Amino acid sequence: MAKKNEVIEEPLEKRLWKAADKLRKNIDAAEYKHVVLGLIFLRYISVSFERLYAELVKQQADGADPEDREEYLAENVFYVPESARWSYLVANAKNLQIGKLIDDAMDAIERENRSLKGVLPKVFSRPNLDPTSLGELIDLIGNSTLENTSTKSADLLGHVFEYFLGEFALAEGKKGGQFYTPRSVVELLVTMLEPYQGRVLDPCCGSGGMFVQSDKFVRQHQGRVEDISIYGQESNQTTWRLCKMNLAIRGIDASQVKWNTEGSFLNDAHKDVKADYVIANPPFNDSDWSGDQLRGDARWQYGVPPTGNANFAWIQHFIYHLAPKGHAGFVLAKGSLTSKTGGEGEIRRALIDKGLIACIVNLPAKLFLNTQIPACLWFVSRNRTKRAGEILFIDARNMGHLINRRTRELTEDDISTIADTYHRWRDESKDYTDVPGFCASVPVSRVAELDYVLTPGRYVGLPEEEDDFNFAERFTALRTEFEEQLKEEERLNKLILENLSKIKID
Repeated sequence: MAKKNEVIEEPLEKRLWKAADKLRKNIDAAEYKHVVLGLIFLRYISVSFERLYAELVKQQADGADPEDREEYLAENVFYVPESARWSYLVANAKNLQIGKLIDDAMDAIERENRSLKGVLPKVFSRPNLDPTSLGELIDLIGNSTLENTSTKSADLLGHVFEYFLGEFALAEGKKGGQFYTPRSVVELLVTMLEPYQGRVLDPCCGSGGMFVQSDKFVRQHQGRVEDISIYGQESNQTTWRLCKMNLAIRGIDASQVKWNTEGSFLNDAHKDVKADYVIANPPFNDSDWSGDQLRGDARWQYGVPPTGNANFAWIQHFIYHLAPKGHAGFVLAKGSLTSKTGGEGEIRRALIDKGLIACIVNLPAKLFLNTQIPACLWFVSRNRTKRAGEILFIDARNMGHLINRRTRELTEDDISTIADTYHRWRDESKDYTDVPGFCASVPVSRVAELDYVLTPGRYVGLPEEEDDFNFAERFTALRTEFEEQLKEEERLNKLILENLSKIKID
């Protein structure tokens, strides 16, 4: 317990964030993130380079050359030219041309490392970026806490990079949600799926959070990182660049993370990949997915998805890429559990009848930065041998806590509770029991009786005891959910009317 008047020091990443944000001044967060994350990345590759450089200097008598690019390539370390090294930039931090020097450094690193070509930001010489503030930012990121060139320091920089991604997403609000899936949601998906080995695919990968968390999961469970390989695709080039840096700073091979403007539906970069795990957070209710151009696509094995909503196109895209014993976990708008618009109800019915759906998790409101639409998690498995005729429903709407007025996150205990419930249910040898108000294992026949609706609340019932039930809080939550559903219905009705207006009547 802390003594009275004792000051508890904030974690390094929080202190760095506050200092970096203070230097932002009047620069928009969407622009500033490339400046800060670019410098953190530059610091990271310098840490790795300097460590190997020092070792090679000691081995010069045995023929080692610390300036030979191939020495670094052999050790999977980025080669950093002299004019791009952190020590050089620190020495020039007060130079009024520091912005140009950093842009030149980024160019030089890309020339020397083909895997980084077209990835690094060159935004440092823009007029609205004050050279003095930029110099202070260099000093901040290169402070004494990060000067140690140990492996631990490199890991710390990776943690800082990930933390800053989340903070910038919060600062950007709705726009930030386009490149960042909240950490607690990513952690829940990965913890439930347990991707120990095999191919991991995310065809709408954003800044790569699913891959980073999969890598963490393997390390935390004493697995071999070499046993998983990642495949990703992103249609936004700026987000793809963030992803490539995010993975590189973690030492994760990003050679199969592709970018093209068409996206996964029109230009599938991994057509022949059959993944052991698909983990994804696709755009909610995307109406602009070019569905009219893909009516006869081979991926629509369970029904042609409506052109006005990509939810069931994403589901079938994920299933199409699953290996014979593959598993998928993904986020969707809650409306996907009940919608019948454009044949969605028939597709959902086909998925249920084929035994593909293993689990549905109802999520709390306010988890996502870019939308207030209620969300859920779907878990799909091919070739199910256990619990084949059942679906597990988990209602987690009342979990999590507010981190600010607009945003909620799941706690570690929440994640553990949900994931452990799923694992006990999935492994029939373990002790699983339904918990009223939280989880229920339901026969598919019962789901069919309820018209193939997958809303967990229909099946889990009410808690047996609610002595501490907060009526006001529950009423507010239900009202918010109801209002969001009304908004979604209005959006769909408007879309239908727009489509009808386009039809020519002879």
